[in-house]
Amino acid sequence: MPTAAQRLVDFLVAQGIDRAFCVPGESYIGLLEALHDAPIDLVVNRHEGGAGFGAIADAKLTGRPGVFMVSRGPGACNAAIALHTAEQDAVPLILLIGQVEARDLRRDAFQEIDYVRMFGGFCKFVGEATTPEQVPELIARAYAAAMQGVPGPVVLSLPEDVQDMECAPAAPFLTKVAPAAPATADVGRIAAMLAAAERPILLAGHAFESDAGRAALAAFAEAWQVPVAVSFRRQDLFDNRSPLYAGDLGLRNPDVQREAFASADLILALGTRLTDITTQGYSWPARGQRLVHLCADPKFLNWHFPAEIASTADPLALIAAMPSPVVPAGRGGWVQKLRAIHLADCKVVPRDWQDGLAFPEVAQAVAEALPADGIITLDAGTFGAPFYRKVSYAPGQRLLVPISGAMGFGVPAAVAATLRCPGRTVVCGVGDGGVLMTGGELAVAVERNLPIKLLLSENLGYASIRIHQERQHPGRVSGTMFANPDFAQWAQAFHMPVIRVNTRDDFAAMQEAIRAPGPAAILVKTSMQAVLPA
Repeated sequence: MPTAAQRLVDFLVAQGIDRAFCVPGESYIGLLEALHDAPIDLVVNRHEGGAGFGAIADAKLTGRPGVFMVSRGPGACNAAIALHTAEQDAVPLILLIGQVEARDLRRDAFQEIDYVRMFGGFCKFVGEATTPEQVPELIARAYAAAMQGVPGPVVLSLPEDVQDMECAPAAPFLTKVAPAAPATADVGRIAAMLAAAERPILLAGHAFESDAGRAALAAFAEAWQVPVAVSFRRQDLFDNRSPLYAGDLGLRNPDVQREAFASADLILALGTRLTDITTQGYSWPARGQRLVHLCADPKFLNWHFPAEIASTADPLALIAAMPSPVVPAGRGGWVQKLRAIHLADCKVVPRDWQDGLAFPEVAQAVAEALPADGIITLDAGTFGAPFYRKVSYAPGQRLLVPISGAMGFGVPAAVAATLRCPGRTVVCGVGDGGVLMTGGELAVAVERNLPIKLLLSENLGYASIRIHQERQHPGRVSGTMFANPDFAQWAQAFHMPVIRVNTRDDFAAMQEAIRAPGPAAILVKTSMQAVLPA
């Protein structure tokens, strides 16, 4: 008879899960045994946070839950960063934790943690099996919770002894929940509101994170001639070259752009939670602006921004149900205004700095070399800002970033993207403050022969924190600067040819390295002075 662990693995295979990430532990040997002959590629990582970040990136690319496995106690603690990132990013993620034996639960056993208490505040579901018969039901519940509504992280704790016990019941058959259709009356009202609006904005969020979603968004915006802004760090949802692209809602939007958005006479916030950064500190939509808000989870509706229409309907279903477009004659000027503001924000004025290069110029040079199906993964840090504000993304290109702002995301995400999309160019942007957090995951790239292009910004400090420090306590540098190892030797240890970029004259070699087959480490001497407050 199959074991409980085998029942769990069989369920994942039936859902199309073909890859999982892990750091092994003795507390889930039974699960590793069940995976031995399963058609699931097991990626062995060097840190639990790296395993979780890899699973998140994989989920962003597939639309299926990312799966990662860790051992109890310390392993689960290290994994917490990925759970928080998945919650903030609205990404389906399943964490399987080996647990102490069932007989020792709640007895303060070695490395025991109560995961319901630990993760229950921000995960969509936390379950713990105390008998083998519970495992099939709990994995089905976890999978459903991760995918339904606003996607997010779930956790399943599996006591070590329970995994190897025989389990008669199989997991329940999982029926995919159909997206909620909009009410007919709402469709008519929204169409009428949009037809009458001269200054509308469509704010697109996580619900469009699929090929079908991107295509539907593009067709709808074109038909109705409505400008599109994307929520925080989701630039690849919409063709940035389109005259209808109005930019993103991110950190430090220009005042002129914020003022223009505040003058919109209708905001269609579709598939977004309207969280703090997207709403510019909960200041937009402004009081008096007409708002239509669609979000799959009702807890995000009307709690801060009262809407004329607030619905849990699927935005793609709404778009499909909309009647033939009616476009007011005066809307063209509004579209042009928003586009001009965005293009002005994209401009980079070259300037020389004594301590290195300004990274916006580097980012634009990288983008010029990125293929039409290229993928950029970014870590958190100031170096990443130009990739959000100065680079344009075309359909087919992907931007994989931690919306949560988690450092350490870039390298594991690049590993996962290169595994999932062999043949596509993957550029990993990371700073010297974050690369050593999970840079050891390049060992997986060596093992799997992955041609990652590592773009490493070196400025000898935690620049984003230093910026805030200089604003609040000018000249009093404390805890934000550091020394680096020899990154050239470090990269070479991972079998990566090294290219140094110290001046603009080195851009051509950098671009050639991106276009060429095989891995490369591009070490950029980056100016700290260029980003500090004037």
